[in-house]
Amino acid sequence: MDDTAPPRPPDFDDPFRDRLEDLFRWRRDVRRFRPDPVDEALIDELIGLAALAPSVGNSQPWRFVTVAEPGRRDRVIADFEARNKDALSDYDGEQAKLYASLKLAGLKESPAHLAVFADTETTAGHGLGQKTMPGMLEYSVVGAVTTLWLAARARGLGMGWVSILDPDNIAEILEVETSWKLIAYLCLGYPQEQHLDPELDRAGWQKRADVSSFVVRR
Repeated sequence: MDDTAPPRPPDFDDPFRDRLEDLFRWRRDVRRFRPDPVDEALIDELIGLAALAPSVGNSQPWRFVTVAEPGRRDRVIADFEARNKDALSDYDGEQAKLYASLKLAGLKESPAHLAVFADTETTAGHGLGQKTMPGMLEYSVVGAVTTLWLAARARGLGMGWVSILDPDNIAEILEVETSWKLIAYLCLGYPQEQHLDPELDRAGWQKRADVSSFVVRR
């Protein structure tokens, strides 16, 4: 037997593809969580799966910070509340009223917080692919976040990506390296409810467009 032969890839059959499509469709941005704790070993497992994502030059620039200290969480929540109040001032009339009614984060309820950064000064990968598109480091981390999101959903966990935060302030709160850039602040936990459609669609903020409107052919 030739031990040097490449491994045989799995057979991704029709039933698997159907289930995979279900996973894509049922992956939702969750803001309402049950209080049930999430095992730290499960979070570590999800981080390990996220690190299977592709990265430019195999640089693996993702850096994960689990946020458990109540004081740090409280400061993150305070930052969100301040930024959200500021964002509300950008809207008027009925749209402002609708914005104020939206639940845009589950920071207080979610049992697990995870911040994901890009190490912008990593030497791994030796700069391959970054000269022409420097943003590829950050895009690589986004790919890892998406991988984590799907892996979490497949294990019954919900995830919410909170973007109404000051990245510099969050980096200061978490005391990370100055070369680390915040890409995602994530809430993880078991969802209170399950929905196939996006919450912002249900709330009347923005309908989901048909994919054909995003395709240009040349």
